Amino acid sequence: MAFLGKAAQRVMACRQTLSPLCRATTRCYSSQSTHTTEKSVPYEKILKQEDGLSGPTKPLPKSADVVVIGGGSLGCQTLYHLCKLGMTNVVLLERDRLTAGTTWHTAGLLWQLRPSDTEVELLAHTRNVISSELEEETGLETGWIQNGGLFIASNKQRLDEYKRLMSLGKAYGIESYVLSPAETKDLYPLMNVKDLYGTLYVPKDGTMDPAGTCTTLSRAATARGATVIENCPVTGIQVKVDDLGVKRVKAVETAHGTIQTPCVVNCAGVWATKLGEMAGVNVPLIAMHHAYVVTERIEGIQNMPNVRDHDASVYLRLQGDALSVGGYEQNPIFWNDVSDKFAFSLFDLDWDVFMQHIDGAVNRVPALEQTGIKSTVCGPESFTADHKPLMGEAPEVRGFFLGCGFNSAGMMLGGGCGKELAHWIIHGRPEKDMYGYDIRRFHHSLTNNNRWIRERSHESYAKNYSVVFPFDEPLASRNMRKDPFHQVQPCSNFSLFPFEPLTRDVLQEQGCVFQERHGWERPGWFNRGGPAPVLDYDYYGAYDVPKNTDYKYSEILGKEYTFDFPPHHDVIRDECLSCRNAVAVFDMSYFGKFYLTGPDAKKAADWLFTADVNKAPGSTVYTCMLNKRGGVESDLTVSRLEPSPAHLPLTPESNGEAYYLAIGGGVAQHNWSHIQAVLQDQGFRCTLIDHTEDMGMISIQGPKSRELLQEVLDSDLSNDAFPFSTHKIVNAAGHKVRAMRLSFVGEMGWELHVPKESCLPVYHAVMTAGAKYGICNAGYRAIDSLSIEKGYRHWHADLRPDDTPLEAGLAFTCKMKTSIPFLGRQALEAQKAEGLRRRIVCFTVDEKVPMFGLEAIFRNGVPVGHLRRSEFGFAIDKTIGYGYIRNPDGGVVSPDFVRSGEFTLERMGVTYKATAHLKSPFDPENKRVKGIYG
Repeated sequence: MAFLGKAAQRVMACRQTLSPLCRATTRCYSSQSTHTTEKSVPYEKILKQEDGLSGPTKPLPKSADVVVIGGGSLGCQTLYHLCKLGMTNVVLLERDRLTAGTTWHTAGLLWQLRPSDTEVELLAHTRNVISSELEEETGLETGWIQNGGLFIASNKQRLDEYKRLMSLGKAYGIESYVLSPAETKDLYPLMNVKDLYGTLYVPKDGTMDPAGTCTTLSRAATARGATVIENCPVTGIQVKVDDLGVKRVKAVETAHGTIQTPCVVNCAGVWATKLGEMAGVNVPLIAMHHAYVVTERIEGIQNMPNVRDHDASVYLRLQGDALSVGGYEQNPIFWNDVSDKFAFSLFDLDWDVFMQHIDGAVNRVPALEQTGIKSTVCGPESFTADHKPLMGEAPEVRGFFLGCGFNSAGMMLGGGCGKELAHWIIHGRPEKDMYGYDIRRFHHSLTNNNRWIRERSHESYAKNYSVVFPFDEPLASRNMRKDPFHQVQPCSNFSLFPFEPLTRDVLQEQGCVFQERHGWERPGWFNRGGPAPVLDYDYYGAYDVPKNTDYKYSEILGKEYTFDFPPHHDVIRDECLSCRNAVAVFDMSYFGKFYLTGPDAKKAADWLFTADVNKAPGSTVYTCMLNKRGGVESDLTVSRLEPSPAHLPLTPESNGEAYYLAIGGGVAQHNWSHIQAVLQDQGFRCTLIDHTEDMGMISIQGPKSRELLQEVLDSDLSNDAFPFSTHKIVNAAGHKVRAMRLSFVGEMGWELHVPKESCLPVYHAVMTAGAKYGICNAGYRAIDSLSIEKGYRHWHADLRPDDTPLEAGLAFTCKMKTSIPFLGRQALEAQKAEGLRRRIVCFTVDEKVPMFGLEAIFRNGVPVGHLRRSEFGFAIDKTIGYGYIRNPDGGVVSPDFVRSGEFTLERMGVTYKATAHLKSPFDPENKRVKGIYG
């Protein structure tokens, strides 16, 4: 019998390597290990195929409304929820038996608290389905065990993270407690608490049984009319092209017949990439070995909670009178050659890789040192670039939906995600804000980029148990997309070698600390200590890759990892106050820049945009785009253009209506896909053209911006000649640019949209002219502060697809006083008639304390919501937060309801008195954007 304590000694002595790496090609970090089919697994029952069974378990129907492919957790949950929503002509195809791929060997843990409000809601639904709903509906047990969860903190930062989760949990009624080491010992007598800072105990966390859950789900779905067919591999996806040139799902092919269907759901787990290839869809996930060991019996362990010791990167799952021990290592094994024959199979455990978890487990529960290992479980799991699932309709093919890439969390997220995916399929959009899981969050240039998928998936896996800090940035796959100010440019200075000009990176040499947003490098803030370039990814020293040394950028990020004010708080303050008091320049080149043209462009604009964008040519309008339920899919600016011949990239060819759309760069792909889907659904004859890569964009903002730009532009910038919310083509230092008088920071200012080759000359002209006005570079950390101070929304923070413009205080963007129909109008009219059941509110805190979002909001001592977004406002010298509040009685949330309440905010268990505002506390009359100062 092997003992955990002795395993380390044995591995160190023998160093028996079980093929962890293959180097047939340059740095191929993968395994060629063979798999075995007979392993002891930690469940009494699995759904193994009986010997001799071949062919589908049921005849294939000729057609179906939806075909779900993959019989794991997500496939079964999606099927069940489709039926719950009223669909009956739905089919699930499983190539082997239910759970045969990765679900059968999953640990099945469910933790209720996560640093995301959406995930807390998804987990709550899974828990409800598994713990009560299914059993009430079918009379069958799912195997749910409510033994609680215990999160271990070995330092203050980790405990602060848990306290943040506890505060968020109060907004959702989730019971949790911060325990001292002594209290932890009382709860879990076998635990070593000598090195503990504290713990977070969540009594209603628990454990799920994969086989029991999926069996019950499939039976409940078939009772409602669904068809589950096992032992039926899919061999192809038929795609047709409609009259508008749009690719759509047509049918699913198998060796035993073809099912005609307009909708396929890819729930194939690690096999999802291959299934996507059948339809021409990119599925950016990667397969890795993921392992745990099951111990022999441990006296006294019965009824103990599951444990997550993040700092040791290990979890301990209660297994009756034993434990399952697993975790996330920094050198996981990639499974490159995914086998179609792999079913109810496991890999041999590579102890060299897994051994790093043993010391942490033995330290936490010393009894493990003398406990035998009953079995090892090492199976494949699928992982993604940001450790979030891939869901929603693929941008390449209409009717092809994804429900895969769950990063070993498919059981705990399955119920919530299955429900949302079913709603997505039936109604066109999910009920909740699922953007963080939506495949459209990734730019199309990344989803088939193997380097990006592998590097980012590795880093996300390796950092899975790291503290989630507010200002974290990835180190993997950086510099994928760079704007003209960040690209290395020839320098005009004298060079000793006339044919080798000096080069320079204009922003980096000025100390720019870059942030990464879906491939783009954008300025975060400007470090006074000089350049801090982002280096190639070093895999944190794993796989014999030399670890980066003297890595200034990484060192700067490390100092930012805090729940206090970051060490560069004063630098960001100076950038903000320069903008408020003088002038600042922001590089916003990563913004999406689209043209909408064509015979039906006006019809499309009327239907797509909430505001009336058909003002006179030369106007620019801030507007939203909605879904059918009235939720905000985007906020953007739309500029109406004059008909003109093409002078790209500044003007498209147009004989009729044409519009220029400027959209936040991190969500540009989402916007592009939303617009395209609406155009296709409505049959509008339009062309959407992307010129994002062809233009840069700088925004010059502040009281001195007009004086500065009047020296650079050849146009009159007075209020009469160039009013707010207008645009025109002008010359800037001899280069044609599109100037827009807009602001995202609450100051007078102009955006300059500049052809790529003109970016540097225009930038240098602005900086030269601005020197006497005290101009400074500023980044997005400053924008975050300045915009919240002014009350401007950030999409996917305080404005999301589950928020309506009325709830978000953006009713002014909606053309409700006109008779023009637009997408989502009916929902808004109904909501307006019924009254708002929640609304956004601004809060300020007099005490100088950092907040970052997720803090609980209390009205008269009762939880009514949580902050979505929070920053420090330097002009008013206060912490500012925005959150949506509800009436605990379910009634209307009126302005009087807000005014009459006493509000507090809870941060990490500490309560702070807050002042509620229905208008921005900074410049509520909007004078500054109009150039009215003093």
